[in-house]
Amino acid sequence: MTMPVRTLEFADPREADDLGAFLARLIHYDRAAAVRLQAGGGAAGGGALAVFGRPASFEVLAIRTARLGAPDAPQAQAPLDVTVSAGELLDAIDAGSAEDTVRTAVVPAAVTGPPWAGVLPPRGGWRQVAGLPGAESVRRALAVAVAEFRARDEQLAPGDRTRSARDRIGREIWSRTLGDTHLPLRAVHAAQSLGFLRPVRALVPAGAAPEEPWALLESGGWLRLRTAFGSIAVRRSGLGGLTVTPA
Repeated sequence: MTMPVRTLEFADPREADDLGAFLARLIHYDRAAAVRLQAGGGAAGGGALAVFGRPASFEVLAIRTARLGAPDAPQAQAPLDVTVSAGELLDAIDAGSAEDTVRTAVVPAAVTGPPWAGVLPPRGGWRQVAGLPGAESVRRALAVAVAEFRARDEQLAPGDRTRSARDRIGREIWSRTLGDTHLPLRAVHAAQSLGFLRPVRALVPAGAAPEEPWALLESGGWLRLRTAFGSIAVRRSGLGGLTVTPA
């Protein structure tokens, strides 16, 4: 049975571009990356598209959202929940012109989802957790961790610089928690690598401290670092798999 073609209409072309940049970063780490798409339905259409991806080797889930318009096609008003190729979705978004006032993208054909796609963070029940350091402290902690990894990697004898040895170093460093929270540093590293920790100067009032609108949330066994550009979610017990190795 042939599934009807589903087209996404983005409420803001800039959000389509930001989503494309997010997909490009996922593909940088894994050319065969898949993403799970979810969007609510309803007679009014519109709403938001949530895109879930797992950047290779980071042991986290990344979430990027984009507001949708309300196209007239009946199938566009039905709920959407499908796993697709990140590369094909990027191609579909790039097919639109940056000068278009309305950006659309055809949803690619479904693919067999990786195991992580079946275990997503809860939709609700999130509450803010205290203890997240300020933006500069977060960036400093990340810089110190990256510098330590590189220094310890360089100290390895040539014959000992194996993938398993480097993974052991990375696992030790990136499993450390941030400040007084339970958030592992790998979540912060993933957020920076995916462009989620960019400054949001327009949101900072004149004369205010250069802090960014970040928040740490928890629900069930999940922690989520939320920023203006996307979220990084991680289970307290981890997602399993590889470790982070700075590029």
